[in-house]
Amino acid sequence: MSKMYFEQQPDAAHDVRELRQSLLGQDFLFLADAGVFSKKQVDYGSRVLLDSLDFAPGERLLDLGCGYGPLGIALAKVQGQQVTMVDVNERALDLAAKNARANGVEAQIFSSDVYEQVAGTFTHIISNPPIRAGKSVVHKIIVEAPDYLESGGDLTLVIQKKQGAPSAKKKMEEIFGNCEIIRKDKGYYILRSEKE
Repeated sequence: MSKMYFEQQPDAAHDVRELRQSLLGQDFLFLADAGVFSKKQVDYGSRVLLDSLDFAPGERLLDLGCGYGPLGIALAKVQGQQVTMVDVNERALDLAAKNARANGVEAQIFSSDVYEQVAGTFTHIISNPPIRAGKSVVHKIIVEAPDYLESGGDLTLVIQKKQGAPSAKKKMEEIFGNCEIIRKDKGYYILRSEKE
């Protein structure tokens, strides 16, 4: 079985392509490759997530499972976030670093299995979690998030209803004591919990 995009070393043959994408009203150029999530275009769930976010400039943002970087890069460029981007996939991280430079964005980008290598706290944590990695990974993102959020900070996830949005919402309510569905679009749920 070939390795998946959420593994450290994808074994798919390289197939680098340039993606011209409009996100948050700005044009971006991204490099994507085989062995990374959504290599042909920024996926619909990520777009719905981006369009649901309105953060203040200068806030600290953690993009968890950043892939080749469209979420963190778009937010850094358009909304002025101080962005940290992590992923377990080394190919994705290499692309994210190139994409940040190509789009004139400064970001901290490094390898981390969920929060393993992450230090400090953030105003916002966002993720389009790797559903195919299993419920345990999604739950780990939720359960450990409060340790990496400042008071009043929030965790925002995009998950399809049929891929576990209801159980993720329940878990977020259990851990945070709150969870709001801030948007529903074509089966994608944008879920947000705030650290009180």
